[in-house]
Amino acid sequence: MSDYGLPILYCLFVWWFSTGLVIYVNGLPSHTFRWSLLATTALMGASFYGLSKSSADTTIGGAYLAFTCALIVWAWHEMSFLMGVVTGPRRTACPEGAAGFQRFRFSLEAVLYHELAILVTAMLVLAATDGGPNQVGAATFIILWVMRLSAKLNIFFGVLNLTENFLPAPIQYLKTYFKKKPMNLLFPVSVTASTVAAVLLAQHAIAPDAADFQRAGYAFLASLMTLAIVEHWLLVLPLPAERLWSWSLRAKRSREKAAQVTTPDIGLQALLVRQDLTSLAIRQGEVRARLPSCN
Repeated sequence: MSDYGLPILYCLFVWWFSTGLVIYVNGLPSHTFRWSLLATTALMGASFYGLSKSSADTTIGGAYLAFTCALIVWAWHEMSFLMGVVTGPRRTACPEGAAGFQRFRFSLEAVLYHELAILVTAMLVLAATDGGPNQVGAATFIILWVMRLSAKLNIFFGVLNLTENFLPAPIQYLKTYFKKKPMNLLFPVSVTASTVAAVLLAQHAIAPDAADFQRAGYAFLASLMTLAIVEHWLLVLPLPAERLWSWSLRAKRSREKAAQVTTPDIGLQALLVRQDLTSLAIRQGEVRARLPSCN
């Protein structure tokens, strides 16, 4: 039981905590972004080394290492995207009236660099683990990629919960590319296909003849796929997904409150300046009226 029970709990915790951590860091002041991204880049480099080394390790520890390293590599893409560092050539809101293929093209332009970066990284992950018996890391990254792409497409075609509250200030314009509707035709296909994949992975994890490494590895993959399915359902069900990571939104909310406090002060200063200018103009008019006429 512990061969796949502990990996399930580990996956659940890491998924919840790492997602919240990324949201929290992106809610901090923008001057902290470079240091956060620099630290994540260093961890990403170390994780590629870990993926390469763990690919030859078929112990339970090797499965944990490969899974964790793949998550860190993926986290870099989440960080760089949410910070607005790696997005796309289009950094403006979707033009009003855009529909059909034109809207799809605009949406693709908004995230093109991000998607290409993930593609290149996927190739590097596959190269780092090529030929090794431990492919947990590569499979983890592929699952994250495919399921996130599925979620993006579903948001594009229309879902009930757009999760726009998770968008930091640098990429708030992206919500104009989202579409709000109860459900779209892609959603049942996405959920059905991913559910079948999760069941197949779970069957490998609980197979009687599975080795300890295989149980742990497949438990990681099945759990991750299941969590991705849950994320998909949160897009269409009337449930407050924000509550899962309410603690991570504190930094963003603090900044928003500070902005609300600062804005009235700025408005008051502008009003006082206008009043001073008006008073000055009145006094100048009175002085001119008192001066003798040249005629």
